[in-house]
Amino acid sequence: MYTPKNMQMLDVDQQLKFIHSYGFAILVSEDLQVSQLPLIIESSESGVAHIYGHMAKANPQWKALDGTKVKAIFSGPHSYISPKWYAGSPAVPTWNYAAVHVTGIASLLDSAQTLVAVHKLVKQYESTLLDDNNLMPEDYQRKLAQAIVGFKIEVTHMEGKQKLGQHRSVGDQQGVAAGLANDPHLDASALLAYMRKTGIGLG
Repeated sequence: MYTPKNMQMLDVDQQLKFIHSYGFAILVSEDLQVSQLPLIIESSESGVAHIYGHMAKANPQWKALDGTKVKAIFSGPHSYISPKWYAGSPAVPTWNYAAVHVTGIASLLDSAQTLVAVHKLVKQYESTLLDDNNLMPEDYQRKLAQAIVGFKIEVTHMEGKQKLGQHRSVGDQQGVAAGLANDPHLDASALLAYMRKTGIGLG
């Protein structure tokens, strides 16, 4: 990923938190098959991180995963930026965004490991479901597990990018923040909230 130095997300903890918050990713295998999947990441005490996920057994991509290099792309908030929002000119439209790309080696999980991975994913998004035996009885889970393939990715490289207009003048940044605040699109609101959370690109 092309990332100028002033747009790098260098802090590993920040990258991990980003993935936790924006876990719906694009998984690309070596043969360029692509799936969009919810993924979770765990970091061990030794510093080695693993990503866990699963896909439908009917999805042929899983056959290309075991022992191969893959890339997972986690996209965060993004929005169109109008040149009319800048304090100065000339200027052109652009798109601001945040993303983390993860490279690693994939391996397939057995059925028991796959269920554990599924439970971790459910726990992250709605932990109370695991205690609801009426909605998700164990025999029903085991039956559904036969139709999916679990995998893990041993992370070898992570890189994060935050293109939030931080390279522009203070006046331009303030104009973009005001423009996003008045933009009716939900993407604009999400990007502005992220900028406020990180304190980047606000002028």
